[in-house]
This record gives sequence, C-alpha cells and structure tokens, in this order.
Amino acid sequence: MKEQQTLWNKDFLLDTGINFVVYLIYYLLMVIIAVVAKDQLNASLSEAGLASGIFIVGTLLARLQWGKSIELYGRKKSLYGGILFYLVTTLMYFYIPNLAFMYGVRFLNGMAYGIVSTATNTIIASCIPVQKRGEGINYYGLSTSLAAAIGPFLGMVLMLLVNFTDIIIMCAILVVLCVGGCILLHVDEMELTNEQRQHMKDYALDNYVEKRVWVISAIGFLMGFSYSSVLTFLAAYAREIHLVQASTFFFVVYAVVITLTRPVTGIIFDRKGENYVLYPCYICLAVGLYLLSITSTAFVLLLAGVFVGLGYGTFMSNGQAVCIKLTPPHRVSVALSTYFVALDLGIGVGPYVLGCLQTVLSFADLYVVAGTIAVICFVLYYALYGRKAWKMGQPVICSKGN
Repeated sequence: MKEQQTLWNKDFLLDTGINFVVYLIYYLLMVIIAVVAKDQLNASLSEAGLASGIFIVGTLLARLQWGKSIELYGRKKSLYGGILFYLVTTLMYFYIPNLAFMYGVRFLNGMAYGIVSTATNTIIASCIPVQKRGEGINYYGLSTSLAAAIGPFLGMVLMLLVNFTDIIIMCAILVVLCVGGCILLHVDEMELTNEQRQHMKDYALDNYVEKRVWVISAIGFLMGFSYSSVLTFLAAYAREIHLVQASTFFFVVYAVVITLTRPVTGIIFDRKGENYVLYPCYICLAVGLYLLSITSTAFVLLLAGVFVGLGYGTFMSNGQAVCIKLTPPHRVSVALSTYFVALDLGIGVGPYVLGCLQTVLSFADLYVVAGTIAVICFVLYYALYGRKAWKMGQPVICSKGN
C-alpha cells in the first residue's frame, strides 16, 4: 500500500467528512426516535427505549462480521455498499406503520451504520502517515466527538421546528452527499496473500476478535461502562439536584474540551507514546465522575464536564490509535472492530447494571462507583499493558502472517 506523506490530504478529509455525517445522523435520530415511537405509535416507555437500543444490536453484529470481511471484499466496496445500505434503510423511515416495523428498520439501519463506521475507521489508517498516527487519529476522532455534540442538539431543535418526515429528508440528503464523497475517495486496498485470504474466510474466533488488542479493548469496555453513567443518568441526576439548566451545557463543554485538546494529545501520542496520554485519561475520567458525585453548583457540574471530556473523550480516539499501532495492516479492520464492539458493549451494558444498582444507591453513590471503575482501568492498564508499552511494535514491523 502507498503511504500518505501529508496528513491533510484529500482522502483524509473525505473519509473524516463521511464519518462525521454518518455519526451525526446516528446521534440525531437516537435522541428523537423514542419520542416518535411514543407519539406516533403509542409505544410505552420501555418499547420506545427498545426502538433506540435495537439499533446498537444491529451495529454490533455488523461490526463483528465486517471486521473480518472488509479486507476480503475490499475497503472501498465495503464503504460504498454500506453507504448505499444506509441510504436505503434511512429512506425506510418514511413508512413505519407499526412498532414491529420500526424495530426492523432500526435494526437494519444499525447494521448499515456498523458497516460504514467499520469501513471509515479502517480506511483512515491508510490515509495517515505513520509518524503522525496519533495526531491524525485524534483529528479524525473529532468528527465523532463533534457529531456526538451537534447531532443531539440538532435533533432536539428540528423536532421543535419541523416534522419527522422533514428530518428524514434532510438525513437522506446528507447520506447522498456521502455517496458522492465515496466516489471521489481513493482507497489503498490491502493486498492479501492466498494464505491470509483463506484464513480470513474461515469461521475462526480470531477472524472476529483480534487478540493483540484484547487489553485495550477490555479497558475500553470498562471505560464505556463508566461513561454510560453520564449518558444515561445525568439528566435525572440534574433534576434531583436542581441543576437542569446547567446540565444542558454539560456536553457542550465536553465537546469544546475535546476539540481544543485532541490535536495536542495526538502530538503527545506520536512524540512521547501512549502512556503519556492514556494514564491521564483514566485519572481525568475518575476525577470528573467523583466531581459529579459531590456537585451542588453549576460550576462544579461543568468542571466535571471538562474532566469527563479529557478522560473518556481523549481515551476513545487514542485507544483506536493503539489498536492500529499493535496490528499488522491486514488485521487492522478486525482490531478496530474488536475495540469498538467493546466500547459499544460497555455503553450498552452499563445503563442496565448501573440502573439495577440505582435501586439501592443514590445517584451520587452511582457516580462514585463509576469513578472507581475508571481507577480500576488505570490499574489494569499499568499491569497488563502500560509497563511494557515501549516494547510494542509499529504495524510496519509486525508479523505479516496470521
């Protein structure tokens, strides 16, 4: 494969732009779909919640399968097919006669999103010079972080101004723009040996899970689990402590912090190594969650948003950079699939487990538990990876075998 010599090349910008749009639509629809299910289909609260959650089930299944398949079918073909599938399943929102049909559309839309996001995450690795891997991945990660901040805000505003049909029209137009971007995108395809191709066709566990990244993926699961306490319970907690107005700015602060710091953390990753970035991540997330547990003022609440952004927001993209660092090129897609499945599982499982704990604990106690999990991540990282991180090789020197 031809290595890019400059970071801000056309393909880097196109792939990052496609990723931003796909994530924007995901977050936009995620915040309004439960309301649509309740208002238009008379769904109960639990049924409306399932309409949101079943999307993630489709995403996980697609990521597991496409993590191994993307190199077999080709990176650009996978991206192109995934975007077209995303367009078709987005258009299906125009006709939702009942709740069962909505579940089906959400599941398929989640699968399409999983295919596209797996493809963009894999393609970006070949768009970034090796010596700027951390910096490039952090800039790329901004597309996800900004989408996570803009998408929910845009969804809530649009629900007040237009109807659901108009929102879907806008989403479909955005996906069509992604199709155009995919056509213009040049992708360096992985050239597999016959042995590698045959091995990847087998239904073996290592074709779905990359063992080289199991440590950072397991830690990613716990980080996602810990962060899910913010996503799920912040609104209810803010009502309880009478800080609802301040809480609406929490994720704005989170997004601003990530936007300002990610380029810097990327440079530190490249020049100093992952330990200089990841150890502070665990500490910052723990501090942010502990601050949430004791907050009684808007200032402390928003300060917690700063630390949560520095913690989880920084970890997410730099964990991805570690996966690329540890993995030979033909295994990058499987490695990233493993990592993001772990993150998604943590965010998906966390609300249920923490919700069960909330029946016996206060919200403040819940954030103490979540902060302690972040501390555990620090310990696990040191014990299983951090001590020997300097020995970990770059992809260019990894074994070319299986």
